[in-house]
Amino acid sequence: MPILVSDDAPDVHTSKVRLPPRDKPPGRTLVIGDVHGCSAALNLMLQELSPTPADILVMLGDYVDRGPDTRGVIERLLELEKHTQLIPLLGNHEILMLDARDSTVDSSSWFAVGGSATMESYAGWAKPEWNKVPETHWAFLSRLRRWHATDTHLFAHANVNAMLPMPDQSDDWLFWRRLDDSHPHFSGKTLICGHTAQKNGLPVLLPGRICIDTWAYGNGWLTGLDVGTETFVQTSQRGEVRRLSFDEVRLLTPKT
Repeated sequence: MPILVSDDAPDVHTSKVRLPPRDKPPGRTLVIGDVHGCSAALNLMLQELSPTPADILVMLGDYVDRGPDTRGVIERLLELEKHTQLIPLLGNHEILMLDARDSTVDSSSWFAVGGSATMESYAGWAKPEWNKVPETHWAFLSRLRRWHATDTHLFAHANVNAMLPMPDQSDDWLFWRRLDDSHPHFSGKTLICGHTAQKNGLPVLLPGRICIDTWAYGNGWLTGLDVGTETFVQTSQRGEVRRLSFDEVRLLTPKT
């Protein structure tokens, strides 16, 4: 029978043995869907998620337009860059705003899809006064990333071509294609995207794809996702908060 307790004197030299350091638990990967100027919902989301410097926080684009406070949203993202690993992706509405400034598209076309609300948040009225937008905000919008990837997940604003590696993805797929036209990526990684607004307020869970645009600027929710725990956090402009597991989302999603 093995001896579990010894009567021998303790080895005083064991205190000098260097033990290998324990690996620190990695930070979380957090994702937030289309904000669209909804600063109240974003601030509440960040309060609930409480991102730390160890966490990676992926933002899926469409920070501007439609909602009431684009300026406040961009200011908050600039602040987040200082104390968390922020990965802000480009959305089609940032493209439209930059194109309107550069006269690539007519500003009235941008205004028609929510740009008027953006300019009101900066200038106080719906007129294209580009100098009312701080240079730090233009610089932020100009350095947004096209996509992000980890060992297990892909992150894009709108969609990806399932047959192409990420560096070969076109603007059409990354920023404009709806989720209806989607298939699991050949890499086997799960795509997390926004862009296709789910007006029922529920994220979409499909094989190899998750969409978390849940109509924050409408009567819906801003959705965040903790990738590791597979937990959705949702906040609203109305000050509401709810949490949903993947299984709960599947149960609540209407069967088609």
